[in-house]
Amino acid sequence: MGPTDWNERYESVDRVWSIGPNLYVEDRLRGNSPGRGVDLAAGEGRNSVWLAEQGWSMTAIDFSEVAVAKGIGQGSGIEFVVADVLDWEPTGEFDLVLIAYLQLRETEFEKVVRRSVEWLSPGGEIFLVGHHTSNIERGWGGPQFLEVLWDVERIVDWIDGLTVVEAGVVRRPVETDDGPRFARDALVRAQAVPTAPTS
Repeated sequence: MGPTDWNERYESVDRVWSIGPNLYVEDRLRGNSPGRGVDLAAGEGRNSVWLAEQGWSMTAIDFSEVAVAKGIGQGSGIEFVVADVLDWEPTGEFDLVLIAYLQLRETEFEKVVRRSVEWLSPGGEIFLVGHHTSNIERGWGGPQFLEVLWDVERIVDWIDGLTVVEAGVVRRPVETDDGPRFARDALVRAQAVPTAPTS
């Protein structure tokens, strides 16, 4: 789906995504020391909004003008930018790079992940959560095309040189008309080498 498709989707409803942050973003990042962060493919900015409320200075990137327009004004500490994550270039480094549910074909996704690693400040974290390859057969919802689903081992290979904090498949509860179901997500967190202390 391109920008036009997503613009139409965002225009069709009040909100495409929930107001609150992703379950694992909130659980894993709550209490972390805030800094400068970037949220790639941020949509309406739900994760950026929550992180800004925790004290983070966030840049939220999405190629949907409609999504960005909905995100602007939700809170202070957020810079919303209309841009394609495949081409966008930042100014400066980030203490957090967040990639949530950016479901691209593997070659494009690898490009984004490898570029993102280069943006990390010393000790900075890359945080990835998205639909896992097993979600089609064993999970709930999400894209039904294997080529855009995430493989944990491949992602770990792409972030070689970072210290992996967490890498695995997690179950995310989803409320449906038929009761609770569970989606299967890939969750990968890794940190850049911190600056050595000076004596």
